[in-house]
Amino acid sequence: MDTEEFGTLEIRQYLAVLQRWLWLILLGIFLAAGSAFVVSQRSTPIYEASATLLISEGQKAASPDYTGILTSERLAKTYSEMLKGTPIFDEVKTRLGLSDAEFAKTVNVQLVRDTQLIRLKVRHPDPVLAASIANTIPQVFIEQNEKMQSARFASSKQSLAREMEALQADMESTQRKIEAERAKANPDAAELARLETLLAQYRSSYAGLLQSYEEIRMAEARGLDTVIVIEPAKVPLKPVLPRTLMNTLLAGVVGAMLAVGTAFFIEYLDDTVKSPEDVERVAHLPTFGTIAHFARFGVKGEEPIMAVRPKSAIAEGYRMLRTNLQFSTMGMGGSGAVLLVTSAQPLEGKTTTLANLGVSLAQTGKQVLLVDTDLRRPALHKQFNLQNEAGLTTLLLEREADVDRVIQETSVEGLRVLTAGRIPANPAEVLDFAETTALLERLRSLADYVLLDSPPVLSAADASILAQKVDGVLLVTEMGRTRTEVFRRAVAALEGVKARLLGVVLNKMTARPGGYYYGYYYYYYYYTDDEGKTKKRKRKRPLSALGRFGRLGGAIGKLFNRGIRTHMPAGSAGEDTQEPGE
Repeated sequence: MDTEEFGTLEIRQYLAVLQRWLWLILLGIFLAAGSAFVVSQRSTPIYEASATLLISEGQKAASPDYTGILTSERLAKTYSEMLKGTPIFDEVKTRLGLSDAEFAKTVNVQLVRDTQLIRLKVRHPDPVLAASIANTIPQVFIEQNEKMQSARFASSKQSLAREMEALQADMESTQRKIEAERAKANPDAAELARLETLLAQYRSSYAGLLQSYEEIRMAEARGLDTVIVIEPAKVPLKPVLPRTLMNTLLAGVVGAMLAVGTAFFIEYLDDTVKSPEDVERVAHLPTFGTIAHFARFGVKGEEPIMAVRPKSAIAEGYRMLRTNLQFSTMGMGGSGAVLLVTSAQPLEGKTTTLANLGVSLAQTGKQVLLVDTDLRRPALHKQFNLQNEAGLTTLLLEREADVDRVIQETSVEGLRVLTAGRIPANPAEVLDFAETTALLERLRSLADYVLLDSPPVLSAADASILAQKVDGVLLVTEMGRTRTEVFRRAVAALEGVKARLLGVVLNKMTARPGGYYYGYYYYYYYYTDDEGKTKKRKRKRPLSALGRFGRLGGAIGKLFNRGIRTHMPAGSAGEDTQEPGE
């Protein structure tokens, strides 16, 4: 297989897993999206009011070149942080009479990229209060900012004002002295000249201080950074939270991702035999047939499905099994083939498989003898509503017993059954008798196929004992229940006694989407009515993924029971017929 084919196979396997677990994925989406929808609907509506502020640097207002704009952008970043400061918030809470709980996590300040704009957003359950907060914050900030910037020039202006006041006082004092000197009868010209010169100096100094004071005032006016509210906040009419649709969609996506992850995790942990590929990988054995899981038709005690529904699609699985079995036993030669049908553990459907295989072989004109060698929990007689008073143990323990009288006829032509008979105290020892081998050779001459039903391989030594006395062994395993390690140990146990393993029957395969058996017969099948006319009938499709939700509880219980059976002790043999719901 080249790389492209291998990659295609992997993709198909992944898609098969997704299709098989589609119900879980839809359930995850439904639960997550439904929860998000309910929570969103029950959440308190939140309104958002927005105000936009323009920031510019005062010194660069007259020359808006690139450097000035860049400086203004940096100043806007600074102011965006200052807008969220505690002094601003405290003053706003004081003016509006808000508590810390009402004001917490309501303000969001965003700097508009590559601009000198600041967008202030306030969220609150009360739309009117949200707009009030959004308009009050810029107002408080502008006031505090102007007060803070004005403080930079206050000390210089105050110093100049004091010097000017002192000069003003000196000029007034000197002017009075000059007037007093001039009022004398004989004014002193030299003193008068000195006072006038001193007054001129005072006036010159005052003019210089006044000019400096005006320059400081002009610098203050030019240096103030301007904050302008270009778009005041309005009372919002629609809430911005919760976003019900968005929350529902996102939750649905998250639920789907979690469900998909869970599905693949379950598949990774699932080490059961699920397909012919698993059989080949674990045991290097061919798969002779794949039998779908089915409920027994009609009332309890009805004969095998091959006898009552020979034209059903389920019966096709047994026909395929029959064909492969006949092909594998072609080279045996001799009178009849003695074959053992067993399983790794109880409740895998080996008895049902044996009964239907026997019916299928008999329908081709072969003489078939079914022998119940399960001397612990015999069940073959129940498949055909036969008595179990005399059987295999009768022939082994009573030498005068007549084989032909112990073997019972069935309603299927060419098919006979030798039941187990009375249950002995030591089944394994009875099956290991030399008489057992002789009896099997005698039975070989009575039919074309002699099929033995034995206890599970790992439950008792009976199957290993019988496997040495037959021509071949057919191993039945249940899909999705038999673990690979259990299956491997069963194969190893049979190979350890030199048994000839013919192949494997995958039993109780489910028609689940993406599964191996899906599409085999669940849309159309043929059947024959009482008059022998072949009809084509459309059958109901399996429940959709949504329809499976109603059966989720029952499915969980069924999986729990199956999990218990999977971990049953090896010695707990039991009846393993494929009853309804099993």
